[in-house]
Amino acid sequence: MTGLLVCAAVLAMAGAFGPLHRGHGGRLQVRAGDKALGEQELGAPLGERATLVQFSSAFCQPCRATRRTLAEVAGLVPGVAHIEIDAEEHLDLVRALDILRTPTVLVLDAGGRLVRRAAGQPRKADVIAALGEAV
Repeated sequence: MTGLLVCAAVLAMAGAFGPLHRGHGGRLQVRAGDKALGEQELGAPLGERATLVQFSSAFCQPCRATRRTLAEVAGLVPGVAHIEIDAEEHLDLVRALDILRTPTVLVLDAGGRLVRRAAGQPRKADVIAALGEAV
């Protein structure tokens, strides 16, 4: 009987946690960054007005959709660069920036300072809105 109660409690907690976790994925949250990232850390030049940095991994399905979204937004907004970083090849940077899942998107201003951050696949409208704060 105790095993049945434990199983029911675990299922109830998982049922409550699932929608909560899903609701937060991909949201661009405000994260002010003290340290600016530059070409040396990212391996590519920053955009004139802003930079979209995407941390991806090889077998990540949402990373492909995020790549398309960010490339499209970078093409629409002049002076915005899109940089994709393989998380597995840049573990030091991943640890320094506390990247816990892929895709993770960072929105940097022209100076390379972090303006917004999203863990998960962000919506196109949210990326454009975050760029409005960065430029």
